[in-house]
Amino acid sequence: MALCNRRAALAALMAGKLYPGPVAQKGSPATKRILVLCTGNSARSQMAQGILQRLEGRLEVYSAGTAPAPQINPYAVLVMRETGIDISGGRPKSVRQFLDQSFDYVITVCDDADKNCPWFTGKVAHRVHIGFIDPAKATGTEQEVLAVFREVRDQIRERLMAYYQRVIRPGL
Repeated sequence: MALCNRRAALAALMAGKLYPGPVAQKGSPATKRILVLCTGNSARSQMAQGILQRLEGRLEVYSAGTAPAPQINPYAVLVMRETGIDISGGRPKSVRQFLDQSFDYVITVCDDADKNCPWFTGKVAHRVHIGFIDPAKATGTEQEVLAVFREVRDQIRERLMAYYQRVIRPGL
């Protein structure tokens, strides 16, 4: 991605807007492979995958869970759609299907996955834990639950963008 396009993507994501730039297609040559791990792979890791894929077209991003939920949390789909990122086509996956693959980065986004990550036996160049509360555990009215999902989405975007700028981008 050209430098001006990368800056436009970063500015758009920081503002919570969709950047219509390139998204890595599975099977296309990607500079960096990233696996985002969580427990259920229904909210935090799915949101993180969507954000990272939109951020940089040379990233090949996957997400998985240590105990996958039956489906993506509909609140996660809704709050991501508000930013122009559609994760509705995803599905929770088990980390076991990725054990024979190599990744440049494995990012855990919840405490449970961080504790269980050492059993991930795939080849990993860099492991990092960037934890977030589980919005799927939020209670209250629909508006209160949505507020928690939005807050976590925004924290994921902010912290992953900072990590991308500081660590991943310099290696591209």
